[in-house]
Amino acid sequence: MATEDNEVEDHRPLVLIHHLPSFKLPLQDRLITHFRLFDSLASPEASSVRALMCVGPTPVTADTLDRLPSLRLVVGSSAGLDHVDLAECHRRGIAVTNSGDAYSENVADYAVALLLDVLRRVSAADRFVRSGLWPQMGEYPLGRKLGGKRIGIVGLGSIGSEVAKRLVAFGCTVAYNSRNKKPSVLYPYYANVHDLAVNSDVLIVCCALTNETYHIINKDVLTALGKEGVIINVGRGALVDEKELVQFLVQGEIVGAGLDVFENEPNIPKELFALDNVVLSPHLAVLTPESFEALNEVIIANLKAFFSNKPLLSPFQQE
Repeated sequence: MATEDNEVEDHRPLVLIHHLPSFKLPLQDRLITHFRLFDSLASPEASSVRALMCVGPTPVTADTLDRLPSLRLVVGSSAGLDHVDLAECHRRGIAVTNSGDAYSENVADYAVALLLDVLRRVSAADRFVRSGLWPQMGEYPLGRKLGGKRIGIVGLGSIGSEVAKRLVAFGCTVAYNSRNKKPSVLYPYYANVHDLAVNSDVLIVCCALTNETYHIINKDVLTALGKEGVIINVGRGALVDEKELVQFLVQGEIVGAGLDVFENEPNIPKELFALDNVVLSPHLAVLTPESFEALNEVIIANLKAFFSNKPLLSPFQQE
């Protein structure tokens, strides 16, 4: 005989948590308060679920969508959605959201930190001291000033705008490239990245990875940036032609680079390990407790809006 508890119908909306084995959703306990969760495409619920929560870079392909015939929403947990087949989602009438502003301030902070590190040689100087070279070799080589640098931002979305705000405070000038000119933005706009590079000392890459932006930083752009130029990448590894970047760094054709992302993570070109003018980071610009708390709020808000037939908080928009 069924108990009274079993007879009470659970009215919480159903959400599929789609994740790779190595990725777990932070703060999942808060989602359970509002939604019924399951995490298997083989589950009987898959045929009727209307919302999918995509954790990290877990692929959402046409095959994934075929197994979810009732799906109408993909909620992403990252700023970039290169792991989601956006064209197929659009074709099927499936809305897609990303992390919105949840990561923006933390990633912007990290981009500036990488730039400061490259210019002032903070990590390299730390290694110099720890290895005992200071008493032997004396003064460490000069770094470079940040103030006054011409900053070119590739992708003036939420993250790029926060980067610009911070670097203006350092006394830098800012210009940008995005898919379209932004009428409300006063920074100079360049329709192509080559022209932006010609007029910049530093390129900070924080746009989405798409077919159009793959290797947007290529040999021609690096050449245009010049020998005094610096590359900072907090977007996706494949935005930069990594082989060309390695050659430019090894041959001294640009000053340096700060890289949080790589083309074949976690594998990094070994040539970079010996270069003191390169700062390497294991794709952690977003990783703070504050980011995850903000992300959880965005995810819950998007799901609640969807199930209430209200506008989504952070529909994906390419910059």
